[in-house]
Amino acid sequence: MDPEFQIRQARLADAEKIFALIHLNRDLLVPRSMGNIVENVDRFLVAVAGSDIIGCASYQIHPEIGQAESATVEIQSLAVRLPWRRKGIGKALVEAVSARVAAFNPREVLVLTFTPEFFSKLGFYEIPKNKVMHKLYTGCINCTKHADPFTCPEKAMIRDTVR
Repeated sequence: MDPEFQIRQARLADAEKIFALIHLNRDLLVPRSMGNIVENVDRFLVAVAGSDIIGCASYQIHPEIGQAESATVEIQSLAVRLPWRRKGIGKALVEAVSARVAAFNPREVLVLTFTPEFFSKLGFYEIPKNKVMHKLYTGCINCTKHADPFTCPEKAMIRDTVR
């Protein structure tokens, strides 16, 4: 990891910078409102260099009906400022979120991404979207980018966790 940055828990004071970072990456990310970021700030981690937020990531838990112990955790809103890309920050954020959610003992970690090459290097593999219907009905159904989650070019990928 580059010693020029640190990963830490997001704070309420970070919400505007997180919002701006997600907005800068709007072509690759589902937009989030300021209210959504504030409500979920406890699920955000940020990468900081000095006092600047240079990256962020969050997570969402998707329980299986009748099998709470088989929940899937989705990594969301992974973004790194352009000048800081390819320095290990995205990987560090994915691993930090994965470590944070390991205490929940999820069945798997999920991402929906336009950059599958990045995630495949971290041990994720592509799955059919119909395997993550809980995500499609809770998140993708409200997306304003594409009319149909099954024709959206975003790839569903998972990484199994050790139980």
